[in-house]
Amino acid sequence: MTKLTLADYRALAEFRYQIREFFAFSDRAVQAAGLARGQYQLMLAIKGMPEGQRPRIRELANQLHVQHHSAVELINRLEAGGYVRRGRADEDRREVLLALTPKGENVLAELALHHHQELKEAAPRLVASLRRVMAGKEDGADKPARRTTTGAKAPSSHVSSRP
Repeated sequence: MTKLTLADYRALAEFRYQIREFFAFSDRAVQAAGLARGQYQLMLAIKGMPEGQRPRIRELANQLHVQHHSAVELINRLEAGGYVRRGRADEDRREVLLALTPKGENVLAELALHHHQELKEAAPRLVASLRRVMAGKEDGADKPARRTTTGAKAPSSHVSSRP
């Protein structure tokens, strides 16, 4: 494919819309828990650290795609709130490792459960819009209705094949 069609642009726009819908949900849930988006993401990164990686600031900054000093600031705020703690590695005392506190574990568990449930609900729309992007065409047969941020259905007429 050397040139995108109008249908391709519409499919990309719809996919981005579906992703933004999930992020809007996430932002509301995280704020309701008294956290900032980055704080939730950092706690999730600590808990979901890939096997073989250690929860160090450098790895977490890489996971979040932020600068080291930005990760440190997030960690400082989470530590002050009682959500994470810093500790020294047993084998190299210079190495600082991060861990969730019981409070952090509880808040993360509740937020992650809500996110998981929302993803299960949003999955059909996300998958359908991704399929349209990957197909490089717009197939209106399985086109879901858009949801507004209040959860109400809104027509997806902007994704029609009409110019």
